Amino acid sequence: MRIATQLYTLRSYLKTPQDIGESLKKVKQMGYSAVQASGVGPIDIHEFKALTEQEGLTICATHVGYNELLNEMDQVIEKHRAWNCKYVGLGGLPQDFRVSSQGYAAFAKQASEFGRQLKSAGLQFIYHNHDFEFAKYDGKTGMDILFEMSDPESVDFELDVYWVQAGGADPIEWIRKMDGRMKVVHFKDMIVTPDRVQRFAEIGEGNMNFQGIIQACQEIGVEWAAVEQDDCYERNPFESLELSFANLAKLGLK
Repeated sequence: MRIATQLYTLRSYLKTPQDIGESLKKVKQMGYSAVQASGVGPIDIHEFKALTEQEGLTICATHVGYNELLNEMDQVIEKHRAWNCKYVGLGGLPQDFRVSSQGYAAFAKQASEFGRQLKSAGLQFIYHNHDFEFAKYDGKTGMDILFEMSDPESVDFELDVYWVQAGGADPIEWIRKMDGRMKVVHFKDMIVTPDRVQRFAEIGEGNMNFQGIIQACQEIGVEWAAVEQDDCYERNPFESLELSFANLAKLGLK
């Protein structure tokens, strides 16, 4: 398993092609060898690829919009082929699907269709969760419905371990459940303040069991661990990503 940067963490520093180039250089200098493309400002797909190659960075995965998958699948495929990027991620469930078990079932069917189209192009659809998928409908969580009702041959997952924990579930249990259906995972840590505010933290600076999380990911053959921190409180995002990388290195990952 190799570590990547989820570029969404640096979204405020990715507004122009020049910003993107400078940020990618800093990411490489930290020690990262790959990026997940998300939160990147307007840039030609070939220019973005050239900037990553200039720094020796692999584009290991992406996040794209639901409407892109629904209405612009040809362009999605073209972009991922140009980037030599297999994993096409959807960052979250559209609001309309979140209200009932029927909504989750309908999305599972739609996701399966996306997955089949991408698979025929040599790509792989991956779904990224938040905490709301762990709400229960008739005793079953939305996440269970997505997992059970989507096509296991065409729909993989990209568990976000922070959001699994925030949803009241066990990240390690869910990682193991994803055996055979997850090659990309999101790493972020969780801390709580004295006044009981739950916050994102750098890996190793929070309370989550990352030694156990890493072991479970390795057991099921995860290829990429994308480090993400939605909001950075005590440091700027570059410092936060650098600290996460250093702490993961101490746990044996690079």
